Amino acid sequence: MARHGGGRGWYGKLVGAALGVTMLAAGASVWTAQADGVGGSSPKAGASAPAGGGVKPVAVTIAHASDQGARGVNITIDDGPDPVWTPAVLEVLREYGVKATFCMVGTQAKAHPDLVKKVVAAGHRLCDHSVSHDTAMDKKSEAYQSRQILDAERMITEASGGVRPMYYRAPGGAFTPYSRKLAASRGMRPLGWNVDSKDFERPGTDAIVATVEREVPNGPTLLFHDAGGDRSQTVEALRRILPRLRQQGRSFGFPVR
Repeated sequence: MARHGGGRGWYGKLVGAALGVTMLAAGASVWTAQADGVGGSSPKAGASAPAGGGVKPVAVTIAHASDQGARGVNITIDDGPDPVWTPAVLEVLREYGVKATFCMVGTQAKAHPDLVKKVVAAGHRLCDHSVSHDTAMDKKSEAYQSRQILDAERMITEASGGVRPMYYRAPGGAFTPYSRKLAASRGMRPLGWNVDSKDFERPGTDAIVATVEREVPNGPTLLFHDAGGDRSQTVEALRRILPRLRQQGRSFGFPVR
């Protein structure tokens, strides 16, 4: 998600809880795979988890491209799940037969496991968006970055019933070489975006649609949000944008891994 001023206050409510999060010991159960068969055991408490235990490392570079090629479009949805807006977004995606990538905040996933399972059941992919959405993560220690990434990975995986996130999107794009390497070692491709719809700022549905239509030539990965406040403009914008993109000959896919 983009570095927006309006988001920090909402996420500040999560920070206190996030600071107290501790990792559970890795269990003996095997985590099931999502979509392309990525699996592996849960990471050890608070530690940088090396590749292993069935987890297949992926590229450390930040992904932007679509698996549908030059005319592909990736819909990515950040900051949820939210009990009001995630179901509304899911309904629009279902209506138009579009699959998306949901970049989930760890504490939100833990609070709403039923919604995480609904996202997976509908055929969408999961993405680790850290525990507390700290957009200054790149200024913090490696130990802090590790906790934010690995704790969120565990929370999302447990909430989903065993489906692991396939990507890692740093809050506000606050990637570091360390965070990219750590995420990739856990099978989570670092994920960027090409088009920020600016929906978080709630500029109006018309403005969101205009931004996407103007910027989509810049690349295939589009950024929207399903939490952090009233997302009714986002829902309506998606309802307009998805059929228009298809009419333009675009194919909806997932970010490359």
